[in-house]
Amino acid sequence: MDIKQIVLGLCALDDEQEWFEFKENWFQPEALGEYVSALSNAAAFHYKKYAFFIWGVTNETHEIVGTTFNQYCDYNKEPYQNYLARNLSPSINFSFEETEIHGKRVVALVIPAATDLPTAFKEKRYLRIGSSKCSIKDYPKREIELFKILDGRTETIETIPAKYQELTFKKLFGYYGSKGIVLNQKTFIKNLGLKTEEGKFNILAQLLSDDSHFPLRVSIFDGETKGSNLFSVREFGNNCLLYSLDELLRYGDVLNLIQTDETDRVVERKDIPLFDNKAFREAIINAVLHNKWAEGNEPMISVFSDRIEILSRGTLAPAQTMEGFYMGESVPVNEKLSEIFLQLHISEKSGRGVPKITEMYGKDAFSFRENAIVVTIPFERINKVGNKVGNKVGNKKPLNSRRQKIISEIRDNPNITISELHQILGISETAINNNIMFLKKNSYIERIGSKKAGYWQIL
Repeated sequence: MDIKQIVLGLCALDDEQEWFEFKENWFQPEALGEYVSALSNAAAFHYKKYAFFIWGVTNETHEIVGTTFNQYCDYNKEPYQNYLARNLSPSINFSFEETEIHGKRVVALVIPAATDLPTAFKEKRYLRIGSSKCSIKDYPKREIELFKILDGRTETIETIPAKYQELTFKKLFGYYGSKGIVLNQKTFIKNLGLKTEEGKFNILAQLLSDDSHFPLRVSIFDGETKGSNLFSVREFGNNCLLYSLDELLRYGDVLNLIQTDETDRVVERKDIPLFDNKAFREAIINAVLHNKWAEGNEPMISVFSDRIEILSRGTLAPAQTMEGFYMGESVPVNEKLSEIFLQLHISEKSGRGVPKITEMYGKDAFSFRENAIVVTIPFERINKVGNKVGNKVGNKKPLNSRRQKIISEIRDNPNITISELHQILGISETAINNNIMFLKKNSYIERIGSKKAGYWQIL
């Protein structure tokens, strides 16, 4: 193990990950034992062979500053390394490695990932969540998922061999070059993690090769359901996934018709796009990035007369919560692919993707199926069938079927309550309140009078 190259590689990452930690001279014997437990379990959670605790690097800037930490010190009249080994269970073969980088002394504690059981310190199990070290018992869902991983070692695009092994990567080099990044011909396969432990190209390699054999398809229907006529199918495939994604994003500009609104025109006409391009772009990138490629299926994009549906295979990452998902706390399903997207600035780590979509279209834009996540981008049409030409729908945000149903119920019964809507629609009162807030904010409805004695008015 080349610890110097490992440290330099970790320092080059923009942020700390859950499976490594930087410190300068910090040393608290008990807390370090808890860190070893947390990092070992986090490494297993993220399918890493090892976790790392590194002294001599600043946490904020990842600058190598050197350390005076003594890995051979005693604790309670016992060599600390003996104390640590004695209190870890099951036993793991950790090691302290020392090196010099840019003339600075660096010490790394190399921690093997948990295997059969979660690693415990003094019979307590810990886990990293973000940058925090937590007791795993406080997060039962993650504990269950960790046991599943340790039991079956869920396969990923990095561990599954590619169906095709005669792969070439000329286009990958070209794409990196277009971003001003030079790939090293001798080391790119290792650095990008393109081979399994057995030395075969993995699915990640297939995705990034000159022919991924995973086409991205856009199916266009002339109605509102898949039962309507299929107008056309556009395929972006037989290419490196990075180029296919670029082509698909550009095709979004073709789909996004610019409508001219000349209602009440005085000087300038108003151009209104069919849908929000930023939300579309985020939805497409997320679908490609978080798709469960390991199952051999690609995302599916369907265009209807009133909306676009973007489906990605699989569900949320095991470490992801629904609350965190909507807040933009991204937990990648395909970790190495996520690192590559970040490196190439295709995506960012700010977590703005999902919030951008919900800000524009609400949380109802997302639907979670048993084995897929679907984002619905509704169209904002100026003219609808049955309206006079030029009769403006308005600058209101388009409504999904749930909000249309709420308006329909209010029209039938202006005195309807939140509780009654909850019973009719079969969704939580919190969801009802969120949709009511959207309708009020976007001038679809107005509350007349008090909360108890008033009524709803459709605008």
